[in-house]
Amino acid sequence: MGVVIGLLLGAGLASVWAACWPPTQQRARRTGWSARTQDLLVQAGAGTVRPSGLVGASVALAVVVLVLAAALTRSPTIALAFALLAAGLPWSLVRSRARRRRAALRHVWPEVVDHLASAVRAGLSLPEALVQLGDRGPVELRPQFLAFARDFRASGRFGESLDLLKERLADPVGDRIVEALRMTREVGGTDLGRLLRTLSRFLREDARTRGEIEARQSWTVNAARLAVAGPWVVLGLLATRPETARAYDSVTGAAVLLTGAASCVVAYRTMIRIGRLPEENRVLR
Repeated sequence: MGVVIGLLLGAGLASVWAACWPPTQQRARRTGWSARTQDLLVQAGAGTVRPSGLVGASVALAVVVLVLAAALTRSPTIALAFALLAAGLPWSLVRSRARRRRAALRHVWPEVVDHLASAVRAGLSLPEALVQLGDRGPVELRPQFLAFARDFRASGRFGESLDLLKERLADPVGDRIVEALRMTREVGGTDLGRLLRTLSRFLREDARTRGEIEARQSWTVNAARLAVAGPWVVLGLLATRPETARAYDSVTGAAVLLTGAASCVVAYRTMIRIGRLPEENRVLR
């Protein structure tokens, strides 16, 4: 019994000692395709989903569509074409939701910056200014700042809590705000209030300008989607006829499908690139 008590006491003292010192290695920063996909999922409101889960959903949907299309059309070539199209649907859904959420947050970030500027002007500490956003900030971002409050109360480490907040936000504007607060916390400075007010004014002007341009260019994006969907709707209707389905099982029919699919992809990407404004990248990841 004495040995067990001694081991438990030693383990407790070791845990207390380890909690008093920050970790020597920083959190590993993800880069590349996995990081970009995870940011996209977070922006779409599906932060609990991993990139591998999104890939698995695409594969599963493609297999289901392949089986159903093969059973309905009796044509492996047509079934494979529709399966490949179905594999891109989860990605399109995630990108669409992420775009809508980013557009909504453009009108929310200035309010966040105004809250921080008011808190700093009132003399609150930086952690307190961020914690109060969980109760008084915009509704769309309250869960992220409530999570920051829990992290900071649990660890007391401002830098690590900021890193976790950046991961939950996955937004270029959030990165800029977090890094400005981190630098002020580490090196000091009296220009944070002026910086936040300037950033708030810039964000409002950017949101207003983007909103006007996107409203004028929305017809380009809708026309691209309609132009891409049309041929495949017609193919689906024609595939219900047995003689049409057999025609596409030949080498010539497969070549026609492949050429049509490539043309649709190239045309759609070109139209989207022309009609959509560039999105800001996370350079302060």
